Amino acid sequence: MSKIAIIGATGRAGSQLLEEALRRGHSVVAIARDPSSLQGRAGVTAKALDAKDSAALQAAVSGCDAVLSAAHFATIEPQAIIAPVKAAGVKRLLVVGGAGSLLLPSGQRVIDSPDFPEAYKAEASAGVGFLEALRQEAELDWTFLSPSAEFVDGGRTGHYTLGKDHLLIGADGRSWISFADYAIAMLDELEQPAHARARFTVGY
Repeated sequence: MSKIAIIGATGRAGSQLLEEALRRGHSVVAIARDPSSLQGRAGVTAKALDAKDSAALQAAVSGCDAVLSAAHFATIEPQAIIAPVKAAGVKRLLVVGGAGSLLLPSGQRVIDSPDFPEAYKAEASAGVGFLEALRQEAELDWTFLSPSAEFVDGGRTGHYTLGKDHLLIGADGRSWISFADYAIAMLDELEQPAHARARFTVGY
């Protein structure tokens, strides 16, 4: 089993990554501004810190086999995550991505479509920037997993479909994935790497 650091471990995506990691027997360094809700949980080492504090982040992830980042893109620069992970000597970085950089059937990016919600544009644009920063990264073994258009609360079914760069759209016309099933896909990738130095996507 691995020792995994999760940045943003109390968020909606991060908390499901934590639950899935523990379910599989991994130990987790849970990083959040306020991880008090995780104190005392078996298999969890809670670290209260701001991910923008590079020295604290480097110290927190040191000795881990991999780092999973569920930080919001609009709140932190890519290098604020990438640089401390590298400095700590951690080779694998798996990132909870966004759907904005995925391609529609027309070849247009999701973020560039005329009906893309303005309220999500800043976060989506920052996510595109994070992916581009990873693509310029020569040292890390990184993976960027984009969810479908709707990234929502829902049940853990254990079923999902994988794609590469195109938005996954179901037969019913809906593009979605629950946080719980997304977490399964991410931990599957952690345990059986198939998308080294690449982006892929998950949906139903």
